[in-house]
Amino acid sequence: QVQLVESGGGLVQPGGSLTLSCAASRFILDRYAMGWFRQAPGKERERVSCISSSEDSTYYADSVKDRFTISRDYAKNTVYLRMNSLKPEDTAVYVCTVGTRPYCSGSYSESGQGTQVTVSS
Repeated sequence: QVQLVESGGGLVQPGGSLTLSCAASRFILDRYAMGWFRQAPGKERERVSCISSSEDSTYYADSVKDRFTISRDYAKNTVYLRMNSLKPEDTAVYVCTVGTRPYCSGSYSESGQGTQVTVSS
């Protein structure tokens, strides 16, 4: 069973920043794309961002483009989602998810338990 451990969520004011972390095994990071999804109450699950296993491609939803940045740190076996200029509509549970292929165009399988991000003044 894949183990993903997310951290970094919290309460932040509009315009603020947060960095989410997702720790995974090197076996997973070397072979599969990693994605961040979010789920807000009353809204559909949204794929926010993704990074390929080789880091040569990334994906961002239009709603977060130019504000969020996804990255990997192989030394720490961790994927990060840096979120800047946060808006109240970014409020959601953010979930780290493993892709089924090395590239972001594939489907997704295992997920972590999620971390809450709340943007409010």
